[in-house]
Amino acid sequence: MFLEFSGDSASTSRPVSRVAGWWPVSGVQIRDAKDEDLDGLEALEARSFASDRISRRSLRRLIHSRSASLRVAVGRGELHGYYVVLFRKGSSRARLYSIAVDDGHRGSGVGSRLLADAESVARAHGRRALRLEVRQDNVIAIRLYQRRGFEPIGRYVGYYEDGADALRLAKQLPERRSR
Repeated sequence: MFLEFSGDSASTSRPVSRVAGWWPVSGVQIRDAKDEDLDGLEALEARSFASDRISRRSLRRLIHSRSASLRVAVGRGELHGYYVVLFRKGSSRARLYSIAVDDGHRGSGVGSRLLADAESVARAHGRRALRLEVRQDNVIAIRLYQRRGFEPIGRYVGYYEDGADALRLAKQLPERRSR
């Protein structure tokens, strides 16, 4: 989907668990989502997106899915944002399906940190590229993606429920270095 800026755990054996960490500058932890996060995730969806929302049932399914990673940014007991990355079996690409940052934390670097974490998670799953769709009119999100190295690869006409077009972006991910 897209990163929205304008206002209006699963098991520890999953590869993403190795990517978790604290961001010392803001004290925000990015971790796998848990069932206890569902209320906050559902509320953030409602505040962030006028349409094309992920349902509570789908959020619950994504938390436990082996073909998805739903990660949250939390600090001082409050949800700052989240993202969902999808993995298709046999594909070398991952898809950033959705990402959102709460109004009160926009502009603080949380979106950039979530995006960096999504790239790390995709690499941890052996993916060589990350793709996404973003509303063509979401200039702030597009700038963030471009700063992180995403490039346009296409467009979907009438992609969103309200008829808005989507810009397709992709980023090649550097291979993980073996230690």
